Amino acid sequence: MKIKVDDRGYYGNYGGAYIPEMLYPNVEELRQNYLSVMEEDGFKKEFDHLLKTYVGRPTPLYFANRLSEKYGAKVYLKREDLCHTGAHKVNNTIGQILLAKRLGKQKIIAETGAGQHGVATATVCALMGMECVVYMGEIDMARQKPNVERMRILGAGVRPATSGSKTLKDATNEAMRHWINDPVDTHYVIGSVVGPHPYPDMVARFQSVISEEIKWQLKETEHVEDPDYVIACVGGGSNAAGAFYHFFDRDRVKLLAVEAAGHGNETGESAATTVLGKAGVLHGSKTLLMQTDDGQVVEPYSISAGLDYPGIGPIHAHLFESGRAAFYSATDEEAMQAGILLSKLEGIIPAIESAHALAVLDNITFSPDDIVVLNLSGRGDKDLETYIKWGKY
Repeated sequence: MKIKVDDRGYYGNYGGAYIPEMLYPNVEELRQNYLSVMEEDGFKKEFDHLLKTYVGRPTPLYFANRLSEKYGAKVYLKREDLCHTGAHKVNNTIGQILLAKRLGKQKIIAETGAGQHGVATATVCALMGMECVVYMGEIDMARQKPNVERMRILGAGVRPATSGSKTLKDATNEAMRHWINDPVDTHYVIGSVVGPHPYPDMVARFQSVISEEIKWQLKETEHVEDPDYVIACVGGGSNAAGAFYHFFDRDRVKLLAVEAAGHGNETGESAATTVLGKAGVLHGSKTLLMQTDDGQVVEPYSISAGLDYPGIGPIHAHLFESGRAAFYSATDEEAMQAGILLSKLEGIIPAIESAHALAVLDNITFSPDDIVVLNLSGRGDKDLETYIKWGKY
């Protein structure tokens, strides 16, 4: 199945650009230029050079021997947790900030939930000498304090979002307000495959390096380019979009997306959009989101700050509606147990976001020859306090 954005910025029934008139020039400037800039030889060389020498790509495709024994399949982990800054987010921030410089922008703003996108944005701004402001929900600032301090050490201003649930949705709202007030010299680095077109497509393209590497790495180890399964967690969904990207039209490859079910999908404390959501407009695009009957956004909940978002990107809404990807959800408890299991079996402490993807392994019966690639999108350093509070290890 072809999963490709059309000329209007839609994936099937989802996408588009639903934006205030004040932002139209910014978004239109991006839409008109992003593909041509990304295809320039000079841009590609600089982007690839930084991914190699600064980020540390390619990231390993690690055969998890003990995990494979437990689940009766060939389980590989794509080690995005080994990227500089600790997650896949830096692939996108390097790309977008290089693009912003070519468009003559001097200032960068961003939103962040778990803090990994904020750290990655602050890191690249420090590298390139750009002014940086990051918006973060007040609750997320408290539960991800080490990342807040990392951003400040890197020279970024971290501004709290104090409205609503004080999490990722509200940080995004504040960042968009800032952009409306500073439209000319400022670029907004969206951290996921959400927002108005061209952001979902642009972010997916920058993150597609993940699946590009998976293909040639599998060719080296298994002598095939296509795994049987690719598994990734989904909040907004950038790590999943990157891991799925080069397999969209390979129908034999099963794509599994795992959302956060919080305390359970029937409890009112969940972030599982495909279970609880319906079509609407969120942060500039038509997508699936959790909302009341009169269209008010329902506050999401997850133990994981990076999955605590009331919607999914339009790419994933289309993957769900079309049936190209299967969507699962994992509770806080299931994710935490999966994170501890990986730690004890493989010596890798995952980000709690990634632990949600690991949790789905318990729900699938594999064949011994199945090749399963799980995108380990981030490392658990930022979540140690949450692991400690949970305590069941």
